[in-house]
Amino acid sequence: MSESEFLAQAEATLDAIEAAFDRLNNEDLLDVECSRSGNVLHIEFIDNGSKIIVNSQAPMQELWVAAKSGGFHYKRSGAQWINTRDGSELLSALSALASAQAGTKVTL
Repeated sequence: MSESEFLAQAEATLDAIEAAFDRLNNEDLLDVECSRSGNVLHIEFIDNGSKIIVNSQAPMQELWVAAKSGGFHYKRSGAQWINTRDGSELLSALSALASAQAGTKVTL
């Protein structure tokens, strides 16, 4: 995949993640605030101040996730972002990470 293709897919994914968390917040299902700075998305859980950070790494063509439970790398495979270590899918993993940090079930 070319760098421009990666950047477009990464940007679309970050936009989709931000929109999903904003929707959960707007529907009063989760008290969360998202902010973006370039290729970095900060997801803050208001009740406890914890964060999940998702950012793109163009040189590696990966999306990186930092959460309380650790750091994770995702590489594009077909239409999904797949964890380079355990094979999990990004949105499913983010749902589990957000659920753990929010203390309530989160489904993206």
